[in-house]
Amino acid sequence: MNELVVIKGNDAFTNSLIIAEGTGYEHHTITRKIRDFYSDFEELGNLDVTSKYTGSNPIKIYLLNEPQASYLITLLENNTVVRRFKLELIKEFFRMRQFIFERQSSEWQQSRLTGKKARRDETDIILMKLIPLAETQGSKNSGKLYMTYSKLVNSILGIDAGQRGNLPLSYIDAIKFLERAIENIISIEVNKGTHYKEIYQVCKVKCQIIKELAFLPSLKMIS
Repeated sequence: MNELVVIKGNDAFTNSLIIAEGTGYEHHTITRKIRDFYSDFEELGNLDVTSKYTGSNPIKIYLLNEPQASYLITLLENNTVVRRFKLELIKEFFRMRQFIFERQSSEWQQSRLTGKKARRDETDIILMKLIPLAETQGSKNSGKLYMTYSKLVNSILGIDAGQRGNLPLSYIDAIKFLERAIENIISIEVNKGTHYKEIYQVCKVKCQIIKELAFLPSLKMIS
């Protein structure tokens, strides 16, 4: 199943396809309920629609905010599967609202700013120290080291490159800490004359240790 709830702007949403999958109903049954009570749903917010192709046939998917999703579930048969899914959906909406509030806090904003500085400092170290070392050691692709180290942090934390601006504060701080660690490790190892490939392995091992010690909460995809 897809993620239950995603963030769009400053609100959280699910959709008709996810509700169909979670409750065990056919999707056309769910969308018929929405059409039958369309004016009620519109009172709870605008109904955005997207399309998804299954083979050559597009299906219409309704994007639903929390009140709309809750109302839709009340229109379904009250059985164990539906009740259990409703509970999971409520918990997920709550979790996403908490993240939206956190993202709007001054602490989150400040952490993003200091994180960007850490990224710039890491990039400077790679440019001024690591790339020249790699070139003297025979590297033909030293210019790709920026991307290599960026991918390393993302891989360690289990995030996508485009996800960095939509992460909880704990992950923003973790990225900042890892990039500071990489900056320091590169500086130390370059001064020792360590081979650039070995420097990468040292960074990888130490960053993994740091991540495990951070005890980060499980991260679900936030779009």
